Formats: sequence, structure tokens, C-alpha cells
Amino acid sequence: MTGTGVHEDQERRKPATIRDVAARAGVSVATVSNVLRGRKASSAEVAARVRAAAAALAYQADRAAAQLRTGQTDIVAVIVPSLDNPFFTALVAVIEQCARRSRHEIIVASAGNEPETEATRLRALLSWRPAGIIILPCTDAFETQPMLAAAHLPYVVLDRLPANAGADCIGTENADAAAGATAHLATLGHRSILVAASSLALANIRERWDGVLRACAARDLPAPAVLELGLGFDTAAASLSGWLARHARPSAIIALTNFTTLGVLAFLREQGLNVPRDVSLVGYDDYAWMQAATPPVTAVRQPVEQMAEQAWACLLRRIGGASGPREEIRLACNLQVRDSTAPPPREPSTKGRKR
Repeated sequence: MTGTGVHEDQERRKPATIRDVAARAGVSVATVSNVLRGRKASSAEVAARVRAAAAALAYQADRAAAQLRTGQTDIVAVIVPSLDNPFFTALVAVIEQCARRSRHEIIVASAGNEPETEATRLRALLSWRPAGIIILPCTDAFETQPMLAAAHLPYVVLDRLPANAGADCIGTENADAAAGATAHLATLGHRSILVAASSLALANIRERWDGVLRACAARDLPAPAVLELGLGFDTAAASLSGWLARHARPSAIIALTNFTTLGVLAFLREQGLNVPRDVSLVGYDDYAWMQAATPPVTAVRQPVEQMAEQAWACLLRRIGGASGPREEIRLACNLQVRDSTAPPPREPSTKGRKR
């Protein structure tokens, strides 16, 4: 290949610019920018021509250059404790829909349930100079809050609401939701209840536990036992097996997260215990598998869509310059009653029996 041929091949491999798109479509650079960003109305014919030209040239907008020119970005960063948890991924999915509607892009990072990783991920995301951040902190300590405050950009704290949030917060009425689940079991006649928690080191889990205690106290029920199963699914069976080896079997279990719900259900099946004949079960986070399980699981449904949409709306207001005191919004949950809860099994009675 000649030197000229090498040069031509390199030219062909250079990324297309917005000027290339404009020349191919026969419009101005401003028109290309407006069409691709949806900022101004263009005729359908012009818009179609611009998009066809961009597709033919495999054009990708240079966001970094645009940010340098305007000082603005349409990127929003999202940090969650883990992408293994379907509750967090469900929130991200709704945030993504909100971003699409408002013509923003999102970058998602997982902290892997480690505060150190959360800090590393946040530093990386801040290097993109996002317009704002939605964060679900790993721990109540919220160790990355000073980094966020120093960045001087809007952020919203979602789901896990630490005392030092320093920003708008969106969460749920955790105590009321757990109290409602407990009241449901009490109405059925249960007095021996085990609470399966992930970690009481998290404020939202403690709030749920407090709701259980409040409901039991209001009905003169004994305080339930609580067992921490960890943040994953794998440890649940071993923890439950060890606990049941030392205690009488409860007539009902309330699981305070989706992972603990799955872990408890799997353990009960391994032990050959029937739900709800032997043990009633109330789960948390109402997913399709809970409705499809045999029996379908009674569960606390968190308002995932509302939570994510409220977080997005709060963030956009702050990005738009809204000032004023920070807000804390708490959304109600609903108890979806299904076939995994029933009156407790009757103990054999000796009353009136001849001796």
C-alpha cells in the first residue's frame, strides 16, 4: 500500500464530526445539533435527513467538547450499593426511563456494598462532571457525603436515608409498612413471630424492626426474635438452621428484604416445612416471582416507580437552580396479602383430657 493509500485509510477511520453530518444532510451545524438533541423543532423531512446522515456516518456526539463549550452537561450519575439486588436495579430502570424523557443520560456505578468502593466509584463519576447525582449509600455513616458536598453539585439520597444526608431524601414509611405486616399476622392469631433482617446496621432496616416492635406492643404480643441474615442470599440457610437448632419454631416469619424473603422461603422448603400450614411468611419487595411462587407470597410492596420518579424530580429541580431547605419525602408501602399467611397451626390441647 502506498503512503497515499495509508493516509486515505486513516482519514476514512477518523470519527465523523458534526460538520460531516451537516455537510451530508445539507443543513447547518446548528440544525444538526438541534435535531440530535431535540432542542428545537425542525421539519420532519429535515430531521429524518439529519438522523439518516448521522447513522450513515456512525456519528457520536463529543460530549466532553460540548461540555467545555457550554459549561453544562446532560449526564446524571447514579450510585447503588449493589447491582445484584433486584430492588436497586428496579430503581435504576425507572431512573433510566425518567432520564430518557428529559433527554439526559445516566451513568450507573455499583459500590459492591463496600464504602471504600463507593468512594472510588464516586471519584470516577465526579471526573465526568455530571449535572447531578442520585445515591443510595452503602452505610448509615455515608462516608462519601463530604466528597459530594465539596463537589458543589446537586445530589439526592434515595432509599437509605442517613442522618448526615445533607440533601433532598426520598424514602418510604418503613416503620408503618412493617407494623402493617405485623398487624396482619396478629389478626390471624400469630404470637410467635421471627423477624428475618438483613442488617440492623442500616437505618431503613432498623425502622422496619421498630415498626414490628410497635405493632406487637400495641397488641400486647411478646417482642419477636430478630435474626440478621446478611446482605446476600447464601448465608440465610445456615443462619436460620443455627437459630432454629436453639429455639422453638415460630408460627410466622417476617422477612425485611427481598433477599431475606428468598432465603427464608428456600430454607423452609429445604426443611420440608409447608407454607403456610407450618409457618406463615410475609416477604418484602413485591416481585413477580413472589406472585408466581407456590403459594404466592404475602409481601410489602415498596413504591419503586414513585421513589425513583420523586428522586429524579427533586434532582432536576436542584439542577435547575431551585434553592431552599432540603426535603425528606416518605412514601407509603402496601401490603399485598396472598396465600403464604394463614392462622397458626393449633397445638394439641390437653384441656379436659382425662389423666
